[in-house]
Amino acid sequence: MGCTSSKHELSQEDVQFLKTRTTYSEKKIKNWYKGFMADCPNGELTRESFIQIYKQFFPKGRVEHFCEHVFRAFDSDNSGKIDFKEFLQAINITSQGTPDRKLEMAFRMYDCNGDGSIDETEMRRIISAIYELISDEHDQRERQIEADERAMNIFRMMDKNSDGILTREEFIDGCLNDEQLYQLLTQSNRFGDNRGSQSSLDD
Repeated sequence: MGCTSSKHELSQEDVQFLKTRTTYSEKKIKNWYKGFMADCPNGELTRESFIQIYKQFFPKGRVEHFCEHVFRAFDSDNSGKIDFKEFLQAINITSQGTPDRKLEMAFRMYDCNGDGSIDETEMRRIISAIYELISDEHDQRERQIEADERAMNIFRMMDKNSDGILTREEFIDGCLNDEQLYQLLTQSNRFGDNRGSQSSLDD
């Protein structure tokens, strides 16, 4: 399914690391690991396999562009692959994290070039990817126009000092003050929710 060829074992050190970095118990971590290894026996998730997983949850949408951005946010060491520790920490944030932590991850996703801010082009790129994700193929063109307008309006609303960039603080404050906007801009959280709901990994 697009996994790499390196072997990986979950050590007790890894378990302890994840217990301190997530809200999961040791049993939950080990169960998540079993599921992760069932999907990716060699211990690392590639972009291709990540896209295939997303397609299960959004079968009518175009997931490729959106997945590129989510994958980048999950891949904290920029290796081009997601290992189990990166995966579980990201899942924990997206499914059980506080609004602030979810928005921190969303900010990393929107900050396409990693310069610590979001410009209008980056906002348009992500909003367009979200609309591709949730739209049927037959209405893609209309939704693209809507996405561009929505991105422009969101950006101008958040850019309080009108300097053409959004800082992390402007982005998070703007989302926390608008529930509808928060739900739209944290679309990646659905991945954690859906993965969790499909697993039988309860404590």
